[in-house]
Amino acid sequence: MNVFDFTVQTPRGEQKPLSDYRGQVLLIVNTATKCGFAKQFDELQKLYETYKDQGFTVLGFPCNQFRDQEPVKDGEMEQACKINFGVTFPLLAKIDVNGADADPLYKHLKKEASGFLGSSIKWNFTKFLVDRDGNVVKRFSPSTTPLKFENRIQKLVEKVAIPN
Repeated sequence: MNVFDFTVQTPRGEQKPLSDYRGQVLLIVNTATKCGFAKQFDELQKLYETYKDQGFTVLGFPCNQFRDQEPVKDGEMEQACKINFGVTFPLLAKIDVNGADADPLYKHLKKEASGFLGSSIKWNFTKFLVDRDGNVVKRFSPSTTPLKFENRIQKLVEKVAIPN
């Protein structure tokens, strides 16, 4: 099983199979517009703009599990990210990343790449880098800013996708 085997929901309630991104390098991030780390939206957007034509996508998954830092509804959140942070990369529906109601994608991500203190997500802006084959390559803490691992993204986008 890999990331491309999952289906997630859009902010409009539509089903979005991650297989639509097959062959792309992904950076999956749990986001929150009211979080102190929200300034990372700028770096995430910069990476997206730099590498999107080379098969790279950032997928933002809003989460309100950490001190109510994403209190707005999906449609409002998506609009706020566009207006306040200039986000043009895909944002999906708000999800839980921990606990019994954790999204199945996040259960998989945590299993594939546990964090420093275990598998649970400790805060917003935990990032998972996924290769073109849907394998989780690396997990980055909320305090690790996206541009600090740009070289890893570069290396992955330079690799050619392996046909299924």
